[in-house]
Amino acid sequence: MARPSDLEPGTFPPQAAALRRQVRDFLAETPFTARCDSWLTGADPAFSRALGERGWLGMTLPERYGGHGRSPLERFVVIEELLAAGAPVGAHWIADRQTGPSILAHGTEEQKKRFLPAIARGECFFAIGMSEPDSGSDLASVRTRAERDGDGWRLHGTKVWTSGAHLAHAILVLARSAPGGDDRHAGLTQFIVPLPDERVAVRPIRGLSGAHHFNEVVLDGVFVPDAMVLGRVGDGWRQVTAELAYERSGPERLLSTFLLIRLLHGRADGPAARRTLGRLTARLWALRQASLGVAGALDAGLSPDVPAALVKDLGTRFEREVIEAVREHAGVEPDPASPDPLARALAESVVQAPGFTLRGGTNEILRGIVARGLGVR
Repeated sequence: MARPSDLEPGTFPPQAAALRRQVRDFLAETPFTARCDSWLTGADPAFSRALGERGWLGMTLPERYGGHGRSPLERFVVIEELLAAGAPVGAHWIADRQTGPSILAHGTEEQKKRFLPAIARGECFFAIGMSEPDSGSDLASVRTRAERDGDGWRLHGTKVWTSGAHLAHAILVLARSAPGGDDRHAGLTQFIVPLPDERVAVRPIRGLSGAHHFNEVVLDGVFVPDAMVLGRVGDGWRQVTAELAYERSGPERLLSTFLLIRLLHGRADGPAARRTLGRLTARLWALRQASLGVAGALDAGLSPDVPAALVKDLGTRFEREVIEAVREHAGVEPDPASPDPLARALAESVVQAPGFTLRGGTNEILRGIVARGLGVR
């Protein structure tokens, strides 16, 4: 059997075809309501546990930590099928996508044994404590501070747009543990904060539709022992940068509106609509290959920050263009209460679209990363 490292970039291993069939069979026999942007809006802890039982969470984690020792490309197959179907994967998404790999890379043995098996079972969900009020995508400007207190730290500050914090069992917080001086990236540290905690307030931030996905998280002197520092004190910037490669390059940056393409396929009436559908499909395929290339680089142990930023920039703009194309050719109006699945999916996409090019780093920030990587900035 060919190993992933023996294959050309973007080529699935031979076992991927059987794995894809297994996931499709599972989805066909499992009841759920398909949604656009399901990795953010669709949270179903029971569904997450069912995936864990089948070995489809923590896939790339080592078996000694409850994982399954499979390649990022095999994981790509699973999440691609789940997202294409609009399955409710939001509860476990952050833990499986990036927190698990971050703990594996930087965590202590105690942290790995405590969190990784539970993540792989679909029983431990994480939130990301990065963004802050008035900071936007400039992570180096974080004002949440970590103050030394005996054998641990006290965290003070506020995080916003914290996806899934109301469901999370822990939040991974980026805080300033020392003054950065001339180097704004110095003095940052990551802390694992178990939830709930009486000194952590999780307050809903409701979207345009009234749905609750985001949160404001206020850290009011919560105590974090040294055992819950992730990685080295002061090394938070390097760790976060590596973590963002997982966050920015996956199929979720291309497939948030894929349900619209599927539904339009059955209604592409006339040559103009069919041309539009063909154009969208061709672009999606090219973006998919780019995303696969990043997955292959991660599998090879590389840190593809620049390609990941490029995938997210192009992919999230494509997702918004899908909405406009469907509105032009589908002949339906967005309506969240409509019996028509296309009208409902269109309504979901319209209210989620403003966040596509913001979350995970604005496109302007991402273009800056690409420009620096090319040496032109």
